[in-house]
Amino acid sequence: MEKVIHPTQTEIEFLTLGYNRFYDLFDEIMQEFFWKEEATFRIYKLKEIFTVYFELLKYPPIQWGIENENRPNYSEVGKELMKFIRNVLFHFPFFEKWNDIWIKKSIVNLYTAKPQSIDRFCAKYEGRAELKYRFWEEKYKRMTYITIKFPDNYSEDNKVFLKDIVSEKDGVRFSLIFMESILKTQIEDLGEEK
Repeated sequence: MEKVIHPTQTEIEFLTLGYNRFYDLFDEIMQEFFWKEEATFRIYKLKEIFTVYFELLKYPPIQWGIENENRPNYSEVGKELMKFIRNVLFHFPFFEKWNDIWIKKSIVNLYTAKPQSIDRFCAKYEGRAELKYRFWEEKYKRMTYITIKFPDNYSEDNKVFLKDIVSEKDGVRFSLIFMESILKTQIEDLGEEK
């Protein structure tokens, strides 16, 4: 079997499209003015950047970078949290604002016999102690502290609000910093300083 050298020409084209769109969205969302936009506009942009990121994850070397991450809770919870948020945004498109988004076990698993990804995340982390993270944003010269709170009661009838797991602004910033740190593992040359 012939060994594939990454990136192939087709992968370069794919990565260029993906990275360009990711950084356009990243730069927009990380600006303070973004948080003054209407909540419905913000949700649209958040869905878009999560979509771009998860498309880029299809590139095998990015997956290898995630698997080799060794910071405690970073690769496991971080990766799972990003997937959870993405799945909630896309599989529950009924809400116009982050603060209104909720799930409950009976609806998550409504049309399936086996537990879905959202269900597995909530069941795995139900009742666990909260996690605290901090991250420095060099470009903006700011430190952000966030808390991820896992549901105490994930059940058939109890609504679990996304805002209670992680706040929109800090949760999104954390998510984007996490995403960028993963994506940067594949960048050889950023060209001009952003």
